[in-house]
Amino acid sequence: MGGGGTVLLATFDVPFDEAAASFAVHAAVDSGRGLIVANFVELPPLPLSVMMGHDMLDYSPELAASLLGPVQRAQALGVDVERIRVKSFRRIEALVEVARERHVRMLVLGPDRTQVSARLYRKAAAAARERLDCLVWISWEIPSP
Repeated sequence: MGGGGTVLLATFDVPFDEAAASFAVHAAVDSGRGLIVANFVELPPLPLSVMMGHDMLDYSPELAASLLGPVQRAQALGVDVERIRVKSFRRIEALVEVARERHVRMLVLGPDRTQVSARLYRKAAAAARERLDCLVWISWEIPSP
């Protein structure tokens, strides 16, 4: 993976798959790249909640620990890490946009497959493979529709 760019570890408001998180951290270390740990959150269409600031609820302890784990491991290994939360009506579009804007060289699609919709995962994997010009890591098994 020559040139600039970063490794992007992405989830959809569920904890990370441990294998995906570990792979992303090691990829960043081995390639000498930075790591972006991103949570793509669906923004519900509730304008009053957004105006009052209720759209930023705290994470559950399980999710908070899962999002922080790869950050701490990567930092301990000397990797520059950035954490982002992206709120969007279209999480897959937001994922593609972030990957392009940040010149991502490797995307690790890392949500815990037991806690994310199979449809969302399939669509995200397809969008990444078809629309991004980077390496893409996905789980081996993508359930059929």
